[in-house]
Amino acid sequence: MNNIKEITPKETHIVRHSVLRKGKPIESCHFDGDDLNTTHHFGLFSEENLTGIISLFSTSNAIFATQKQAQIRGMAVLETHQKRGIGEALVKHAEKHCIENQVNTIWFNARTAAVKFYEKLGYQVVGKPFDIKEVGEHYLMYKELKYE
Repeated sequence: MNNIKEITPKETHIVRHSVLRKGKPIESCHFDGDDLNTTHHFGLFSEENLTGIISLFSTSNAIFATQKQAQIRGMAVLETHQKRGIGEALVKHAEKHCIENQVNTIWFNARTAAVKFYEKLGYQVVGKPFDIKEVGEHYLMYKELKYE
């Protein structure tokens, strides 16, 4: 049984480290803004084990005209649990949280390997690829949220 709940910034580190910061110091798993009360971290638990994470930062990107925006950062699923719908469940949970809080646009920097995953969930690429030092090639992606 999968259960998504809000977690602390520190709880994200075990998954961030093994998936996003492999071979780097554990301190590299702390992101600027992790501890702000406007930042939300969610973890997906399979049984009692944390298997995937996503963080939502209340950050605007000037490229988008909408007033209320959120940035996804540190979305990761343990390698042993990938391709099981965990990433999709986390993104949909983040979208639901944003809609409940009247956020208009979700945006993020996606690793090249993840672009197709996000496109399947309705996200669009903006501009050309760019390099994030010591992390690799990324694309800016976004989605305008629809309210019913």
